[in-house]
Amino acid sequence: MRHFRLTVATFAAVALTIATPDSAAAQRALKVYISVDMEGISGVNGSNQTGPAGAEYGRARKLMAEDANAAIRGAFEGGATDVLVNDSHGGQRNILPEDLDPRARLISHSFKRHGMMEGLDSTFDAVMFVGYHAKAGSPRGLFAHTGSGVLVDVQVNGRSVGEGGMNSILAVWHGVPVVMVTGDDVAVAQQKEVTPAVRGVVVKRAINSRAVELRPLADARRDIQQGAREAMVSARRFSPERLRGYIVRIEYHDPAFVEVATALQEVHAVSPTAIEFTRETMPEAYRLIRVLYRFITVD
Repeated sequence: MRHFRLTVATFAAVALTIATPDSAAAQRALKVYISVDMEGISGVNGSNQTGPAGAEYGRARKLMAEDANAAIRGAFEGGATDVLVNDSHGGQRNILPEDLDPRARLISHSFKRHGMMEGLDSTFDAVMFVGYHAKAGSPRGLFAHTGSGVLVDVQVNGRSVGEGGMNSILAVWHGVPVVMVTGDDVAVAQQKEVTPAVRGVVVKRAINSRAVELRPLADARRDIQQGAREAMVSARRFSPERLRGYIVRIEYHDPAFVEVATALQEVHAVSPTAIEFTRETMPEAYRLIRVLYRFITVD
């Protein structure tokens, strides 16, 4: 089995340096992709905020838009000429268009081949993750999970990855650097394990999987804006890193999901609760991962 590894050398090419918005990097055309989740958003601290049925969902979706807007402002200040935002939480219709910075385009709804990374391709210059959370199984990390509550773990070529990890592998496949991540301290630390050069903005400190210490909203958004600006000024594309194959292992809480998943000829059970499959490209692997956690229903 070939293990996936984002090499230090790869990300040295996008190492962050001190620069100013009027630098040469800021003057060239830059296309920016921002994937926005909700659990790691500034001020979000309870399950009644993260879904449409929750009493505080309306507040949370505005908090989500404000963190996204801070990143958009910073991206444009850093030289961006085009910003695409992908709503990446739950049903993925959380951000109201009227709440978003009017300079940015918005992808909305969850019926997407590539979910949290829908719309990303090799024409982009940088990727930002806003409002991300820790992966499934993390002993500490607000709302820690991967994909959905049905998963115990996802591994790509032998490496356990959360949503940020999976999304980074897809970005690297396109040759686009992940330049910033925002979320709680656990989410940021886990992202840095995968993409060492990423600029991390911690907007809250996880006490455990539910309790959290929140930073003042104004401070968090100021840091998101500054982080996005500095990350964009120094963003550098690199050659796509494409392996010969991607071996994916998915472990579920419920063995019934294995029963359903193995109806697909290429999906094989490797334990009562885990399946494995291989794809030639990461976009193909990512698409099937999404099907196997989101579109299987077991009653």
